[in-house]
Amino acid sequence: MAGVVSATPVRNSMHKITPITLTVFGNEKAFLYLEGEEQSPDYRGFHRYRIVGVNRDGVISEYREDMGKASNFKGAKKLIHIPSLWEHTVDELYAIADEIRYEHRMDYKDFLELNEVNLA
Repeated sequence: MAGVVSATPVRNSMHKITPITLTVFGNEKAFLYLEGEEQSPDYRGFHRYRIVGVNRDGVISEYREDMGKASNFKGAKKLIHIPSLWEHTVDELYAIADEIRYEHRMDYKDFLELNEVNLA
């Protein structure tokens, strides 16, 4: 079968470069909100970053903000992902993230098999 060409296209192994933006406005619609921990650019520990996808000239661009050291967010969820799909503004996504950052779905009384919890 010499000369047979594969019908399956060869995929490019290069990663797609995501465009960035240096500013976002509170009243602009956003595509998504991500928040999580990553190594800082200077390799001095992990920091918490918020990433917002916004429209810039018809392309989803990434706005990245350093929120500080990850150790300042003890008890916070490791990753927050809010798929907005142009329904929420940047300010609304920030407010939602603030609400759910420390919210856990675990019922501690049930987990510890307690009938009540004494906080003293």
